[in-house]
Amino acid sequence: MVLTTAVLLRKAGRWRSNFIDQVRIHVKGGAGGQGHPAYGGKGGNGGDVFVKANKNISMKDLKMKRRHVAGIGENSRVRALQGSKGNDVIIKVPLGVCVATDDRHVLGDLDTEGPKVLVAKGGLGGCHDNKWSGEKGQGGNIKLILKLIADVGLVGFPNAGKSTLLKALSRSQPKIASYPFTTIRPQVGIVEYPDQRQISLADLPGLIEGAHMNYGMGHTFLRHVERTKLLLFMVDVHGFQLSDRNPFRSSFETIMLLNKELELYKPELTRKPAILALNKMDIEGAEECLQETRKLLQESDYSSISEELRPASMIQFEDIIPVSAQEGHSIDLLKDRIRSTIDEIHQREHQQDIKEQANNR
Repeated sequence: MVLTTAVLLRKAGRWRSNFIDQVRIHVKGGAGGQGHPAYGGKGGNGGDVFVKANKNISMKDLKMKRRHVAGIGENSRVRALQGSKGNDVIIKVPLGVCVATDDRHVLGDLDTEGPKVLVAKGGLGGCHDNKWSGEKGQGGNIKLILKLIADVGLVGFPNAGKSTLLKALSRSQPKIASYPFTTIRPQVGIVEYPDQRQISLADLPGLIEGAHMNYGMGHTFLRHVERTKLLLFMVDVHGFQLSDRNPFRSSFETIMLLNKELELYKPELTRKPAILALNKMDIEGAEECLQETRKLLQESDYSSISEELRPASMIQFEDIIPVSAQEGHSIDLLKDRIRSTIDEIHQREHQQDIKEQANNR
């Protein structure tokens, strides 16, 4: 049975509600304690509210409590002229959370355990400067936005074979079926090598045309692409059609569309290193499709592409590798190429760090 676009979008909407990658909470710093003007005693400052990453926390945990208020500063007393500071509150979030205000101003990114982000400062305790009256703490709403951390992000339209490839490359056991939108939430697999080297690879919910406008899984997908070091484009070499109500796209057109969706969401994504895997090479007619796609990419021939499908900036692929995820053809080659590209990226980043350190001396 062929699923219609409307049905697919409804299913995507249900899946969006099942996968939580953004939570909005209210935070408030504690009020400062009252000062003691007769003896010059200072009230304690109100407690602060921080956000800190913890690998044992999930986004679902954050939905259990939506309001976080720090402790009130202690009042100054004759026997304790300096009031104690109110208790701080630390909100634990998963690794990879971006902390932002309601208007999308980023307060901090929490990619590792340890660092904290101050989201609400406690009020100043009562003292001479504020006429001995403790001040209110900062308060407001913040958004905790999860962006997956993975070395490699799989990019492709539904049913391109991403989940099958993830299973072939890694220890992950994603749900696999012969219909679009099988991946209902991001799956992260670990690609292991004989020398114990590990590379993380994320299979993300399939894009559809218009993802940059938040159609389908839209921003939910594209948000997770941002933190990957390498993009792995997965394209059916025979082309793609979402449903009988959608136009058929050749593999070359599919590549252009994927490029365009990334570009319209955030132009800098097109400057990420990328590898193109042309899948389903085990199906009859694949070789002819492969040669035609290679030719169009090498010649940058856009004559067959309508103007609205053409990206302004074309991704430059590190390599183009024909594979069959289902049969396992060329999987080892792709696996090795992923590693060598990641190593090259790390080397470039290391050299850039050395250069920046030298310039700062």
